[in-house]
Amino acid sequence: MNCKLALFFFSTSCLLIALPSHADPLSLGASVIYAQSPYRGGQDRYIPVPIINYENDNFWIHSLEGGYYLWKDSANQLSLTLLGSPQQYKPKDNDFGAMKALDKRRMTLMGGANYQHTADWGIIRTSLLGDVLNNSNGIVGDLAYLYRFDFGDFSLTPGFGIMWNSSNQNKYYYGVSSHESARSGISKYDPNDSWSPYLELDANYQIGSNWNASLSGRYTRFDNEIKDSPMVSKSGQVTLWTGISYNF
Repeated sequence: MNCKLALFFFSTSCLLIALPSHADPLSLGASVIYAQSPYRGGQDRYIPVPIINYENDNFWIHSLEGGYYLWKDSANQLSLTLLGSPQQYKPKDNDFGAMKALDKRRMTLMGGANYQHTADWGIIRTSLLGDVLNNSNGIVGDLAYLYRFDFGDFSLTPGFGIMWNSSNQNKYYYGVSSHESARSGISKYDPNDSWSPYLELDANYQIGSNWNASLSGRYTRFDNEIKDSPMVSKSGQVTLWTGISYNF
């Protein structure tokens, strides 16, 4: 099964880690995302997500992500992509009084393109996605290198990469406007674009002929444009996604 990790993060913008795709035409299952909150007074989240993986020569669905192939062969995959971004901020759920006076940041839908090249020396993955629901009006880019190790029914794929957030993306999720500052007492903050490096690791285990267990993890080190926000209390963020699926 090919390792495919999608954006979008709960990290620099939001790190949504998609479970690896499978050679099987259809797999269904259940999974849970653990997302460490980057926000001051924020609560870490556990998000149940159904696993729905389907792929043919023209289009694919991998849980919260789907796309249409513009180019697909044994080494290259170029797709038009739609991706659900679960990053959000709910003031009423925050434990820090001043943070409750800030505006809500909503989840959104990202659209764009991604490209993956697979060779003996590893995997190059890149994507460029923009907010199609006009919540943040932001753009996010990603570039990563991964290498897969196979040990029979078990595979391990470590990698590293960097995530770019446009200034609009950072302003929506990490900025503090003038009216928010006046209402909450938190200093106004107007971030620029950012570049945040990350490390990731995917593990997959084939349980018999049909069942598969997966664990994906990522640690993102925040750029100063995010880390210096008065909304943010951490220098980085951890996201984990674990699940089990049945291949038909």
